[in-house]
Formats: sequence, structure tokens, C-alpha cells
Amino acid sequence: MTNHTARPVPPAVLKELRSADDAGHPAVPRTDDEGGAPLRCCLRRSEPGERIALVSYAPLRRWAAETGADPGAYDEQGPVFIHAEECAGPEDDRLPFTHAHRVVRRYSADGRILGGRRVEAEDGFGPALAEAFADPAVALVHVRAVEYGCFLYEVRRDDTR
Repeated sequence: MTNHTARPVPPAVLKELRSADDAGHPAVPRTDDEGGAPLRCCLRRSEPGERIALVSYAPLRRWAAETGADPGAYDEQGPVFIHAEECAGPEDDRLPFTHAHRVVRRYSADGRILGGRRVEAEDGFGPALAEAFADPAVALVHVRAVEYGCFLYEVRRDDTR
């Protein structure tokens, strides 16, 4: 069985986003009174009272800069929640945010969308990721929320983690 690891936003990128996000706006920290925000820094839901920030993040653009790809029109940025201050990252390597319908979106090495699959149950994530990476043209997968299309995390092939 293949192990697929969710990748949080990297610490160096988080540091940049806490200063100015990918839209050029400063982060505006706030206290999360209710909790439940999906944090992309540690891949868990926020707890009431935690300091968080909603920032604009361009995950494909960041990946493209790392790999030399040119995603063209697929370069998008969107809102993500992060801790307002540095955190320890994920506590384990389980796939997070699997309690709701999600989209597993596939990308090629040049940054183009190769398709996707809606995952409706928690036990569907493993098969959806295995199916995605069975295609040798798939270099990267984004897991996204269905309701807003927001980026939750990325998954790469095991040999490029």
C-alpha cells in the first residue's frame, strides 16, 4: 500500500505569508473565538482562543517556482487560515480534513490540471490518491474543499516528499 502524506504550507513560506501574503497584503492576526478554522500550517482545525490569520496563498505558483513549471492560467491564489505565530506543524502524517466531500485535483509537471475526482467518504481518499499517482503524468495533487474550492493541502509522489 502506498503512503500519501499531506504537505502543510512550508515553514519558510508561512514566515513570508505572516509578513505579506501572495496578494501583497499584510497578515491581520485575530483571535479565533469559535475555533474550527482549517489551519494549513499544522493541518488541523483551530481551537477557540487561538491567534490565526486569513491570508492569500498561491500554492501552484509556489510549487512552480520550486520546480520551474509555468502554470499559466492555472496560477491561482485563495484564502487560507494559518496560525498568526509559528507553530509546530502537523502532529502526525494522517490525511486531514477528510470528514467532508473534497476534490482531489491532479497537476502535470508543467503545472496544468489533468483532472480531478470528488471524494465523498473518508475511506475514498486513499484510492483517489492511488488512482491519481498511478498516472505517470501526475506530478502533484491538491486536496480542495468542494464548497468554496479552497486549497487544503498538497500531496506529491512518495519519492519527492
